[in-house]
Amino acid sequence: MGHRIDEIDKRILYHFAVDARNTATSDVAEEMGVTPATIRNRIDQLEERGILRGYPADVDYKAIGGYITYLFRCTAPIPERTPLAQSALDVSGVVGVQELMSGSANLLVTAVGGDTDDINHIAGELSDLGLRIEDESVMQGEYHRPYDPFGPETVPKGPSLTDFMSLAGDAEVAEFTVSEGAEIAGKTIEEAVAEELISGESHVVGVERDGEVLTPKGDTTFQAGDVVSLLSPGPFETGALEAFGSQRE
Repeated sequence: MGHRIDEIDKRILYHFAVDARNTATSDVAEEMGVTPATIRNRIDQLEERGILRGYPADVDYKAIGGYITYLFRCTAPIPERTPLAQSALDVSGVVGVQELMSGSANLLVTAVGGDTDDINHIAGELSDLGLRIEDESVMQGEYHRPYDPFGPETVPKGPSLTDFMSLAGDAEVAEFTVSEGAEIAGKTIEEAVAEELISGESHVVGVERDGEVLTPKGDTTFQAGDVVSLLSPGPFETGALEAFGSQRE
């Protein structure tokens, strides 16, 4: 049976999911109308109950020259799934293991290597443990966000990212769903560019609405629920997609 938590616990978990390193107990305490000592006590309790399990660093290994991040989809015999997951984590180069409640491909193993020889060596060790590797691929990106229902009502919701791709020459394509209440909803592409809601260098390359694919034109109007594909000639800047998210007050 899972542990029960209240609104204070939820708000702590929300802020730690946003940025554990820079979350101050005094800020959470002020927001919730309690003392910092109460927040510190709640954090201790969340850790003791195994709900708040740690504060791992979010390292982008592909941003370090010469390193590759791989994702192995493996199958472990169900009775041995948990011990094999723990053993896989002991393999040098493995940085994460996810255990899935399924019969096949029930372990996702994330590994980092300096070259293909490193990755092949890791794959061999995983096989030696008794894992059957079903598939492997280079991990391009991984994205996280806090669980919105645990956060304050005033926090805006970003657009729902459904796909992301890096192209040659640093170009990037993001595919996402326009949120309810988005600032850009109801505006045409021309208006969005004129109001700098979309960078003038970016291009809307696709809009899907109610299962129909539209050809984007200057007078195409964004609507909540649209699946938009946006091409940027370089890496997306921070906040580049904010106008496509909700603006809750």
